[in-house]
Amino acid sequence: MDLIRIICAIFLPPLGVFLQVGIGTQFWINILLTLLGYVPGIIHAVWVIAKK
Repeated sequence: MDLIRIICAIFLPPLGVFLQVGIGTQFWINILLTLLGYVPGIIHAVWVIAKK
């Protein structure tokens, strides 16, 4: 299941974070990072998924 989340995180970083932790602070941080730059959003999403 983590592989699917990581693939989602590459194409839509907030979706990968949402599938891992739901709507919370990590989700909103990821949306902000994705809006500021696509790559920081991907890095944060993969980090959140790998951390759990």
